[in-house]
Amino acid sequence: MPISPEYLHLVYKGPFPALLYGRASRDPKKKGRSVGDQLDEGRELCERYDWPIAGEFPDVDRSASRHRKREREQFDKMLDAIAAKEGRILVAWEASRYYRDIEAYIRLRNACADNGVLLCYNGTVYDLSKREDRRATAEDALRAEDEAEGIRDRNLRTQRKLAEKGRPAGRPPYGYTRRYDPESGDLIDQIPHPLRAQYVKKMFSLFDAGETAYGIAKWLNEQPDAAHPGGRPWDIARVREQLRNPAYIGMRVHQGKIIGKGEWEPIVEDEIYQRVKLILDNPARRTQRDSRVKHLLAHLAICGEHPKAPSKLIAGKRNGGLSYFCKERLDTAIRADRFQAYVEEGVVVWLGSDAARSAFESGDEDTEAEAARLRVQNLTAQLEEARQLAGELDDDGQPKLSVLSLAAMEKQLMPQIELARAAAERFAVPSSSLVQRLVTASDVEAVWSGLSIVQKRKVLREIVTVRLHRASGDYSLTSGRITLSFVGQPGFING
Repeated sequence: MPISPEYLHLVYKGPFPALLYGRASRDPKKKGRSVGDQLDEGRELCERYDWPIAGEFPDVDRSASRHRKREREQFDKMLDAIAAKEGRILVAWEASRYYRDIEAYIRLRNACADNGVLLCYNGTVYDLSKREDRRATAEDALRAEDEAEGIRDRNLRTQRKLAEKGRPAGRPPYGYTRRYDPESGDLIDQIPHPLRAQYVKKMFSLFDAGETAYGIAKWLNEQPDAAHPGGRPWDIARVREQLRNPAYIGMRVHQGKIIGKGEWEPIVEDEIYQRVKLILDNPARRTQRDSRVKHLLAHLAICGEHPKAPSKLIAGKRNGGLSYFCKERLDTAIRADRFQAYVEEGVVVWLGSDAARSAFESGDEDTEAEAARLRVQNLTAQLEEARQLAGELDDDGQPKLSVLSLAAMEKQLMPQIELARAAAERFAVPSSSLVQRLVTASDVEAVWSGLSIVQKRKVLREIVTVRLHRASGDYSLTSGRITLSFVGQPGFING
């Protein structure tokens, strides 16, 4: 039978070196018992009954349910300590700290029973080698698991309701902060962070201007106050994650889908977000390679001698100097300085021409894309107005729009919003802001000279296909050796 700690020494022979375990899930409202509080209570219990502490195992921000996304490292270490017979008694605040699913309970029960370790929680000591104690702890485990399932069901319902209202949930996106009621702990609102929101804006503007995710991550890591939550360094994956987040244009996402407008202020303009999204979604992008390339035309220009199976040009030392040459057959080469100068001069001239401005004027597809974006905005606003009416009461105390009417409107409008959004993405093929800046510049050469190599490569990929042909003397720059096929011209290859 279970016994109280004060009678332990009368039933079992000491000493009783104790292993302390504490666990807590994420608790932003601070309503639960922290891991520190749990361990403090365990230490007081051990001091009261003269149990020396042999080890402590804190699992912070870890769920114990079967739906958990991260494993409990300290729980596994605790089982190893039990197997190594490092303790005689295992102490926790309550059963739910150890387990919220039967499988974890069975693992702990077997470990304790096999190694003669007693289990203590809720001020009671259990001997799991005894039938009555196994039954009692199993019943507690079932209740803990059922409680976890109930919590999950309630959380899912809450998440769904918050999503329908456009309220934020989960961890706030980088660039936002939240205000909570100091007494109830309830969320008041989500607002742009006074400092980090500026880094979010800069991320989008840099990427839109041709910077790579690698370059942005490097820049962020150099800023003393731009740290990613948790202190993790920025990398390509984390930058891209931010650039794809619809929360920055004020949109609410639920289960991976945009379901409407969120109740918070956007940080990024919709136009720049859509441009960035188009760049990220382009399968022809090679921005990671661009982060490492040191030569303007490497892996970008192609050998014109093999039209059926084009080969990229690479850069390297040949005949005592830097050259570009055919990667596959090594049969076409030219000095790098001559090649780059010729291409850059041709590009600058074309960017300043009427042909370039005509190539990037708004056409039918741009008009259709704008119309589709306008449909998205109007339909979303209509749905948001309906949701607002459903939450307001008329003079008779009745909702201005019934729940059934709202559900019918959502069923009707959501597919239309998705179709309009898909159309906006399908038709939207605008040039990047960097190209627009060049074709509208009064001094194209000055703007081009101020670009980084990554930005120049981005422009080249958008506007021109560069081909190098063989010539007598191999390294000479004769007429027709280099052909530039600009966008809209025969021979241009997008990307």
